[in-house]
Amino acid sequence: MDLDLRKLRYFVAVAERLHFGRASDDLHIAQPALSRQIRALEHDLGAPLFVRDSHGVTLTDAGQQLLDDAGPLLAAAQGVRRRVSVAARGTRRLTVGFRAGVAVTPAVRAFETRHPDVIVDVQRIEGDEQAAMLLDGRIDVGYVRLPIDEAGLRVTPLYTEPRVAVLPADHRLAGKEQITEADLAGEPLVWNADPSTQPTRRPHPNAGYQVRGVDETLEHVAAGRGISFLARSATVFYSHPDVSYVPIPDLSAEQVCLAVPAARTSPLVDDFVAAARATAEITEECGNYEMWQLGGESAATNG
Repeated sequence: MDLDLRKLRYFVAVAERLHFGRASDDLHIAQPALSRQIRALEHDLGAPLFVRDSHGVTLTDAGQQLLDDAGPLLAAAQGVRRRVSVAARGTRRLTVGFRAGVAVTPAVRAFETRHPDVIVDVQRIEGDEQAAMLLDGRIDVGYVRLPIDEAGLRVTPLYTEPRVAVLPADHRLAGKEQITEADLAGEPLVWNADPSTQPTRRPHPNAGYQVRGVDETLEHVAAGRGISFLARSATVFYSHPDVSYVPIPDLSAEQVCLAVPAARTSPLVDDFVAAARATAEITEECGNYEMWQLGGESAATNG
């Protein structure tokens, strides 16, 4: 029996709240009707999804597995709707997402040479949305930076690039030619909500300021609230008079990848992926070198 997406959405609502009453309120349906839909889904799947007792509601192992799989599946369904809507307008369009500092122009130009009738849109994305935007169809292809939740995606490594330390301009290490991880031991870190993504072998437990994007990172660092790390290429496009960029060679390199939805079948997407892979080596060897020269001048100015 095919999986009913409406029942699946109802299941996710209950699973995320672990409360039938709150889920029914948010879904704007009666609780008995919601309970019937969940029982019907359990019957369809041949497995109990929840344990209901006097202590409340918990997920079974089968329920946890379904919750893990439901997100990409529902997002993929939304992606289908988006692509059908675009096709119905009679336009051929490809939307390419990219993280800060990643140069997409070489691949776009190569692709447009082969497909001059296709409109290519480019859109900057942040780390906490890169997987979701691919799965729900807001972007067709994404230049992403690891880590990324690869569930439902096909991820192809393109190149790596060094990182730099982002320091307040009056920091004791600002203006140095290079520093080490050990030099930054104990420094407060401006980072995102997931400490496991820190690119250091010496995790900073005191990540007091959680940020989203390069702009927020620079403002917090400039205010003296901590230090951070950025991919080398991003420093070329982002400068701040109160921030200094310092190379940190023993920090792990950042991996840039190309990601597409695993279930997506599209000759246009395949052609863009081929163009991206063909231009990636040039981007890494030539473009990043030139950008680093510019970045060095910027760091000197900011420091």
